[in-house]
Amino acid sequence: MSRRKAATKREILPDSKYHNLVVAKCINVVMWDGKKEVAENIVYGAMEKLKTIAKDKDELTTFLEAVDALKPSVEVKGRRVGGATYQVPVEVRPVRQQTLALRWLVMFARKRGERSMEERLFAELRDALNGQGGAFKKKLDTHRMAEANKAFAHFRW
Repeated sequence: MSRRKAATKREILPDSKYHNLVVAKCINVVMWDGKKEVAENIVYGAMEKLKTIAKDKDELTTFLEAVDALKPSVEVKGRRVGGATYQVPVEVRPVRQQTLALRWLVMFARKRGERSMEERLFAELRDALNGQGGAFKKKLDTHRMAEANKAFAHFRW
């Protein structure tokens, strides 16, 4: 019996410009040392640049398409059976899909070589829409790993 209280999810409010929860979560992932205004400027700047590649859609729709392109549907989790640890493929819950997509987007944006974080984030979003870039490759690797370990799916718990 655990002595801890059950973990509670914090409700996050939609962002101020687009009134969208996904954009607000992206801002929170970009945020460093509690500097939310800096993170907002980075994300909003990248979304303004998305207008240039959005054909007849607004930048919010384009941003959401890019995030959807990065969402993994399966991943592997370590499962200990006897003395061995097996990588068991499991489906990813929708909330975790979004979290992983935003985390990978920002992580690979930070590793890019462009001058500002705004440009890096825009480039990673553009690459996600085109099916390339580090975050998209990470999604494909995750799916490939799950496919390779399909034989251990019966260890799912």
